[in-house]
Amino acid sequence: MSTGFNVLALIKGQEKYVYVYDDASRETLLETFQLHAADPQLNLNWFDAVVLTRKSEEQGEADPAGLTAKPARF
Repeated sequence: MSTGFNVLALIKGQEKYVYVYDDASRETLLETFQLHAADPQLNLNWFDAVVLTRKSEEQGEADPAGLTAKPARF
């Protein structure tokens, strides 16, 4: 059985944030959003983290078994 991957991407100015994860890594992904939002050296803010969190939840709802990977659209 192969593992499906999910991809979330956000472009803010010159910065590009691309997150590739599987369903088993969703909790780690959410922690990563928090760490990135708290990092003053990054342009990612708390609003971005909330939007990315919601998009990751939508990906999980759209494909609860993790059978296909579809890019999130902002």
